Amino acid sequence: MAEMDFKCFVSQTHSVGETEKIGADFGRYLLEKGEKTAFIAMYGDLGAGKTAFIRGLSSSVTPGASVPSPTYTIVNEYDDGKNRLYHFDMYRIETEDDLESIGFYDYSDGMIAAEWCEKIPYALPETYYKVEIGKTGANDRTVTVRKTGDDDK
Repeated sequence: MAEMDFKCFVSQTHSVGETEKIGADFGRYLLEKGEKTAFIAMYGDLGAGKTAFIRGLSSSVTPGASVPSPTYTIVNEYDDGKNRLYHFDMYRIETEDDLESIGFYDYSDGMIAAEWCEKIPYALPETYYKVEIGKTGANDRTVTVRKTGDDDK
């Protein structure tokens, strides 16, 4: 099987498991590319599958971690001793002061996967992966991954 190129990737999924598998494949891709501090900006409506994608991502980056939605905690941290993944939910973030108060800018020693990035366009790094998940049916989704920024590392 040819290596997936997640710099510009689009796929259809028909189950939560398929969405998780794309997340897992993406996690392996990032680790193979040495991108242990990549920023993953997640976009999609409520229930689109953002947390499912991150659950798959975590299965490759921090195997064995339990991945619930961080809606009320704002951030969940997963660490397997080799890699770190910070899972943010920006849904309740209203201002840059809110980001400062949760220490968002201090998280630099691991991968960051942030849901609801449409709420924080001012805080996105210059280079990041934009993951958009759109509902196309009851269980069907379109998953788009695109690397943005000026470098292609």
